[in-house]
Amino acid sequence: MKSTSFRRALVPGIAALALALSACGGDSGAEGADGDLSGTVSIDGSSTVAPLSEAAAELFRAENPNINISVGTSGTGGGFEKFCKGETDISDASRSIKDEEIAICEDAGIAFEELGVANDGLAVAVNPENDWADCLTVDEVSSMWRAEGAVNNWSEVRDGFPDEPIEVFGPGSDSGTFDYFTEAINGEEGSIRKDYNDIGEDDNAAIQGVAGKKGATGYIPLSFINEAGGAVKAVEIENDQGDCVAPGLDTVQDGSYNPLGRQLYVYPSDTALEKPQVLAFLEFYIENQASIAEAAGFIPLNSDQEQEALDKLNSLLGE
Repeated sequence: MKSTSFRRALVPGIAALALALSACGGDSGAEGADGDLSGTVSIDGSSTVAPLSEAAAELFRAENPNINISVGTSGTGGGFEKFCKGETDISDASRSIKDEEIAICEDAGIAFEELGVANDGLAVAVNPENDWADCLTVDEVSSMWRAEGAVNNWSEVRDGFPDEPIEVFGPGSDSGTFDYFTEAINGEEGSIRKDYNDIGEDDNAAIQGVAGKKGATGYIPLSFINEAGGAVKAVEIENDQGDCVAPGLDTVQDGSYNPLGRQLYVYPSDTALEKPQVLAFLEFYIENQASIAEAAGFIPLNSDQEQEALDKLNSLLGE
């Protein structure tokens, strides 16, 4: 499964949403929403957030055909590198910006704002033939991924699990997903076994890997799991209350799918916000976040998160 297959699958939902937004005149409320805006908007960063921004861009272009919006996938870390050099208008991120990245931006004279645009869950995926791992604790997941003494057979994860070799798949160190997972599961960002299958920024490669071996596992954004259908399955995770919880819309929004539920972000720079087309795009993105998230296979912001994003947006607009 190539990454383009995910984008093709979004087209019917996006087309339907574009018609709906067009019928009601759109919700961007931006001057120039009738199509007289022009220019470019450059976005780079998280491969997880990219399909979401691509969906937002396609819907926005339906109302503003003279605006060219590019969406790259350098990973959250790689995106911030470009962003702090002033090479992009907006950085997609599957985690909050790090202190060291803030310092680099500050040294370059680049100010920014963090805007939540959707929620996503990180799923621990296994092969459909895996009929033993229905619910795993954080410690059990960590046993397969920790930097020192990681296990290589399911029989070592829990007594009673079968004698089945483990093969693990996950993104590289430029990924915000990598940062989030290693901290949440192994207790330290970047702490991970060295011999895992590094799929870079291609989450679909992890799906292919897990789907191809009975004992395989990987951590994959829930949006990609849903798109993969039955190729892989997500196990339940025991949360901090001791409950086995499956990743899903309700459990991510209410926080019960912890510690692997997360918010996704975009970061616009102060100089980018001086461009009318960038400001209009962001206004459209936030005000239509629920519809965009659903069309792209993500989980909308909850009411508190949405209000926070709207408050930040209004502040940027000087309202």
